[in-house]
Amino acid sequence: MGRGKKTRRTAGDILRYIILIIAVCVFVFSAVQLGRIFLEYRAGTQEYDRIREYVKEDPQQETEESLEGQAVDRPVPPEVDWESLKAINPDIIAWLQIEGTQISYPVMKGTDNDYYLHHTFEKNYNSAGSIFIEYTNSSDFQDCNTIIYGHNMRNGSMFGLLRKYFQSQDSLPGRYVWICTPEKNYRYEIFSSHVVDAAGEVYTLFSAPDQQFQQYLDSMKAQSLVDFGVDVTKEDKIITLSTCTGNDATRFVVQAKREGEY
Repeated sequence: MGRGKKTRRTAGDILRYIILIIAVCVFVFSAVQLGRIFLEYRAGTQEYDRIREYVKEDPQQETEESLEGQAVDRPVPPEVDWESLKAINPDIIAWLQIEGTQISYPVMKGTDNDYYLHHTFEKNYNSAGSIFIEYTNSSDFQDCNTIIYGHNMRNGSMFGLLRKYFQSQDSLPGRYVWICTPEKNYRYEIFSSHVVDAAGEVYTLFSAPDQQFQQYLDSMKAQSLVDFGVDVTKEDKIITLSTCTGNDATRFVVQAKREGEY
């Protein structure tokens, strides 16, 4: 009898040791994964901080004289060192900056929608990826609807703060978006922000500013979570900023129409 009890006790000890070893392995694996994520986040943040050294952002406005002889404020776009940035990566086509926010990044264009989903401006593999346009869009932002993608990063980088900023009237930091290109600087005014289906109509591209495009714009404005009070017509050029929501079936988008060239 005594010998039997000793055998059962030893088997129980072995089982506890196995459970302990498994728990330690899970802990170590989780710690390594968290460490890898932290290092990726830090590397991505540091890289884009370096890149911003080539851009001068001036929130001030210049004063100029109108045709009527009155003084008016003129928005000042970010000043971009295109020569230096293109020397690092010629795939850059624009610089995006949302007034009143921390969102300020180079905009890339690849030969597909996959590469810059996982690669940074300097072409380093990183979960932060890049801000990039739909590869079938024109690089000069002359399409009716230009789609711009960015990750919803947990540390708030990339488009991580997009939903926080524009999901309600109370949280709006501003309503203008700069798209600066080597040729021209465009300022856009936001007219809609909403949650959409991942494969919904919001991602429609149009070959011409026709009635179908007007119906699309009316639909996008009607779905907005915020009433921006901005009229938009088929003659407008728009941009659609898109990021994930944590639900694979949905996305959060902010849409803006071109307000002028500067």
